Amino acid sequence: MVERDAETPEQAALVQPSLSAETTREIAASCAPEGDRPTAIRYRVVAWLTAAAALAYLCRNSLGIAESQIRDDLGLSLVQSGHVMGAFFWSYAFFQVPTGAFSHRFGTRLALTIFAIAWSATTLATALSPGLWLLISAQLLMGVAQAGIFPASTNTVNYWMPMSSRSLACGVLSAGMQVGAIAAGILTGLLLSVMSWRWSFALISLPGVVWALAFYLRFRDRPGLAPEANAAEQALIQAGRPREQMAAADDDGGPTDWRAVLLHPGLWLIHGQQICRAAGYMFFVSWFPTFLQETRGVSIEHSGYMQGVVLAGALIGSLLGGILTDGIWRKTGSLWLSRSGVGATALGICSVLILCSWFVEDLNFAIGLLAFGVLFAQLASPAMFAAVIDISGSRAAQVLGAVNMTGNLAVAVCPILVGILFERTANWNLVLILFAAIYFIGAIFWAFVDTRHGIFTKADQQAEETLPINAVSVATAEE
Repeated sequence: MVERDAETPEQAALVQPSLSAETTREIAASCAPEGDRPTAIRYRVVAWLTAAAALAYLCRNSLGIAESQIRDDLGLSLVQSGHVMGAFFWSYAFFQVPTGAFSHRFGTRLALTIFAIAWSATTLATALSPGLWLLISAQLLMGVAQAGIFPASTNTVNYWMPMSSRSLACGVLSAGMQVGAIAAGILTGLLLSVMSWRWSFALISLPGVVWALAFYLRFRDRPGLAPEANAAEQALIQAGRPREQMAAADDDGGPTDWRAVLLHPGLWLIHGQQICRAAGYMFFVSWFPTFLQETRGVSIEHSGYMQGVVLAGALIGSLLGGILTDGIWRKTGSLWLSRSGVGATALGICSVLILCSWFVEDLNFAIGLLAFGVLFAQLASPAMFAAVIDISGSRAAQVLGAVNMTGNLAVAVCPILVGILFERTANWNLVLILFAAIYFIGAIFWAFVDTRHGIFTKADQQAEETLPINAVSVATAEE
């Protein structure tokens, strides 16, 4: 523990990472009154959030696997099918900020419980849809139900995880998305081989309800509300945080200053990279199975497996991205290097790999290149979550909601544009060139992101002035 009885405001404003051998676990244990070892409730919290992400992606991504069967059964055109797959993302985009504000106001515990029951119900409604418009309506309602998941989860990571492992927690959360997407590819493919798409969606709707009931009974929004989290763990969670973040976390009521959000230059760049990453990812979870069926002649079931292989790259990339981002921050103390450096490099390599796959004739080799491309794209996901938390503090739910809204507006258009592109050119391979260019543009956006300056700087400075002079600051080291 490091006590700063007479530190200056400049010293208090930012606590640099420690390069000593002492770990944050040891530091937190030493500053706890009881001298106990920290409990590990924060990992349980991350597990709950990761399970929610996996179940949500299982429900949303199953549509892409069953797209061709649904299209044939309901007599839809490619463009109509594109509208169905894009409908989710319109409501998902526009309700990011309202549902983020809802979770900020009422807490993640209540919010995610409601959201999970709602998205399970809309999955069942998808199974019961008799035609185009009811199918679109079910997807729109599912978008509303799932819009608040990641704003609420990001806000919870801010309250429950120390700086030294914040990005890894975000990486695990991102990995949960990929687990759900992979499960959707494999499970839906298997179910479609033995039953209709309607029964498949009915079965997929059930796990979310079970999760919601257990989550409400066991989850708590903040460490101070969880009796199982001892003083040592609560001290560890505060380790290494900028002093103004600690003050803001204790007083985060009142309206969000959206003018400050709009005027922050770094946030515009984060929005830009999010558009590129989200649009690229959308291709792989929507049209990609159909792309393989049209260009490589694979079966529906086989295309589901291949989609699972590519998304396995996203799963690995999410975990590696969290480890890499946290590791660079702990070693260098550089927010730019650990956020922007990781994001720009990862998306640049992804662009090259996707472009290379366009020249490859061998199916397995091409799938391998795409899997590694998606892996590198996903390396940037934890960096994005961490960057948003860095610049927004206790307002992470609202700001992350705004970032997700922008990205998903682009995502909503993406399936429609791909459908139009194929109908006009009859050349699916052009899609790979398009998304290689999109990822490269995302790399350029990342290169100029600077998260060292928060959105609510003035409010943070005022909060710091009210903080007691003998407040405890803990230097962060590797956990």
